[in-house]
Amino acid sequence: MPGSVPPPYPATAATVPASPVTVSGPSHLLRLTLLMAGSCLPILGAVLIAPVLPKMQDHFASVPGAKALVPLALTVPALALALLAPFAGVIVDRLGRKRLLIVATLLYSVFGTAPLWLDSLGAIIASRALVGVTEAAIMTCCTTLIGDYYSGQQRVRYLALQTMCASASATVFFVVGGAAGSAGWRVPFWVYAVSLVLAPLMVSVLPDAGTRAAAGEPPVEVSEVRRRFPWRQLGGVCVLTFFGAIVFYTVPVEMSYLLDDLGVKNTGVIGLATAIASAATVGGAITFSRLGRSPEPMIPAVLAVCAVGFGVMFVAGDAPLLVAGAVVNCVGTGMLLPALLTSAMSRLAFEDRGRGTGLWTAAFFGGAFVCPLMLLAGESAVGSLAGAVGVLGVVTALVAGGLLAARRRAGAVDPQPLPAPSA
Repeated sequence: MPGSVPPPYPATAATVPASPVTVSGPSHLLRLTLLMAGSCLPILGAVLIAPVLPKMQDHFASVPGAKALVPLALTVPALALALLAPFAGVIVDRLGRKRLLIVATLLYSVFGTAPLWLDSLGAIIASRALVGVTEAAIMTCCTTLIGDYYSGQQRVRYLALQTMCASASATVFFVVGGAAGSAGWRVPFWVYAVSLVLAPLMVSVLPDAGTRAAAGEPPVEVSEVRRRFPWRQLGGVCVLTFFGAIVFYTVPVEMSYLLDDLGVKNTGVIGLATAIASAATVGGAITFSRLGRSPEPMIPAVLAVCAVGFGVMFVAGDAPLLVAGAVVNCVGTGMLLPALLTSAMSRLAFEDRGRGTGLWTAAFFGGAFVCPLMLLAGESAVGSLAGAVGVLGVVTALVAGGLLAARRRAGAVDPQPLPAPSA
């Protein structure tokens, strides 16, 4: 079980720097839009082709092992992202955020549209793995730049907005993929070309945060140069994030199967239920950004909300109660993700921010990848998917209780409002 969350890495509220970029006006809105759009690209890779997998299965039916290989086209980008995000973080710190983001965004379109012309299933899976490589760089760069450009409550607000956009885009991309897939299983891959529009805008709009000064942070002291990377401070957050990703992805991944077990076969009803849950995730992220409090004291309570939602889903005997439980859970996960991300960012100085963000991203998408595998194992052990969700709810409650007990032993103070950046 993860240990108690340690105090934030940087200085106290009195030394929180002002945001180094403008936070109002058209240039600010365009910059923020680009960062949010870039953050949605990995989500596009995760869900866009899900509706066309059966058609891909039919197309490659003669390929040995196609039943196992075709689903890899959907999941391998997340695996590649999880494995490579830490290395992307190191490159971000060494080469610069903006440069890597632009290159990765351009390559994203090349690898993403490759299945339009590839006839080999193996080659398609390889191109999908390369999509995951670019996603690792894009997600790490976008999150790092949010940390560079903004501080204090503004950073909390925009990290929460990142979660909201990612959650909302998942539903949108699923619908787009299904609609485009009606014209053929290859057609949704054209959507990856959207990054060709984003890259030129990133070149002209995003400031280059290549130095501490550009990121609005104080000059580094000689003693600080020799400091070690904060492995211990960040490690607990990353372990908790890995578990949090399993909690986060349970409803999006398993909702349709849970409804099917209750006798709901209509795809329109299933889609509506998933959309309602996604909206609840967005609502949770909004709630987190409005609270304006330090994330660490909130994490146990948020996990407890997630556990209650799982409990309701476990006992649900009909679709309305199942959806109600999913909504409760997703309100919690909508708050959980920005809380974990904000907690991680608060521990990172400028020189470490890319590497630290890469590690956090790897932990999150690693949890996302193993989520369905763990629930499948749980289903085999307890006899039903609902039972596996109930077991996850118990584990989530235990983690929440452990974190709360650890904070009390450490003599944690009441949560205080996060510092707002100076004008």
